[in-house]
Amino acid sequence: MQERFKTKQINVGGVLIGGDAPISVQSMTFSKTRDVKATVEQIKRLELAGCDIVRVAVPEREDAEALRAIKSQISIPLVADIHFNYRFALIAAETVDCIRINPGNIGSKSRVKEVANACKARNIPIRIGVNGGSLEKEFETKYANTPKGMVESALYNIKYLEDLGFTDIKVSLKASDAVRTAQAYRMLRPLTEYPFHLGVTEAGTLFHSTIKSSIALGSLLMEGIGDTMRVSITGELEKEIQTARAILRYSGRAFDGVNIVSCPTCGRIQADLVTAVREIEEKTAHIKTPLNISVMGCAVNAIGEAKEADVAIAFGKNSGLIIKKGEIIAKLDEKDLVKRFLEEVEMEAAKEKFNG
Repeated sequence: MQERFKTKQINVGGVLIGGDAPISVQSMTFSKTRDVKATVEQIKRLELAGCDIVRVAVPEREDAEALRAIKSQISIPLVADIHFNYRFALIAAETVDCIRINPGNIGSKSRVKEVANACKARNIPIRIGVNGGSLEKEFETKYANTPKGMVESALYNIKYLEDLGFTDIKVSLKASDAVRTAQAYRMLRPLTEYPFHLGVTEAGTLFHSTIKSSIALGSLLMEGIGDTMRVSITGELEKEIQTARAILRYSGRAFDGVNIVSCPTCGRIQADLVTAVREIEEKTAHIKTPLNISVMGCAVNAIGEAKEADVAIAFGKNSGLIIKKGEIIAKLDEKDLVKRFLEEVEMEAAKEKFNG
């Protein structure tokens, strides 16, 4: 795995992005932002799930005017997502921790200048959010549906903000397919020092988004690219955070939570492995301590996998073994295995947390 690219560090409401800061996870509410109660409720759900930064849509003036009330009731940084009407960004800048603008639809240079001046006056960053489906006309015409068009748009807008004396910038290059998204980020990475916000836009439902995001974001992270990220899933909140955290963990960029190793089902299994793994997954989801646990349905792989696990089950016929750090600590009837296993996992998590 490659080292992370060294990037300029920015501050979004107390969450550092870039440099040596941990890769942060973001999400976005789907409520009408003007509905303060519903929006605050969704943000608090996201925060509880482990979201670091939250973004809200600001399509109308009422949404912009609701930001102050929302900000006063939440604990995580708030980003205003602005399309088309730059005036809403000027209102939002009075309250939020970051402004996201889409260069393809925000309008003239003079409008971008006003947004930059408002953000500079309040010391808040701007995300240049390039979207493959809504590039500026000149880039769309010249580089239709290619990563090059996204990169050229980003470079153009980075330079324009720099010419205005504004360098508190992060950049995203999102397309609706994994390949074009990853290619664009790879192409731009050597050309700028600014931190990247990773994401595949319009990625679809849980199944489709998980696949697209794992391919694009996972590969970029392993190459050292990425400073903050969002997994976009249609109609989901907590699942966005859960999936993003898993991609970070399995790409080797984060070390928290439980890694479950379980064998594929086959004819050798002599226990209800599927039910056991499902229960274990549900009842260990709250654990933040980094642990490797193994749930094996027969003896073929069980002992070998158990050597690498903090806690393991090796199912046999009507019974099984509990193994910790490679040592057998109990042989129990099948009906008692999962309960004891979960107890041992909780104890190990508590011990590791205390030692850490």
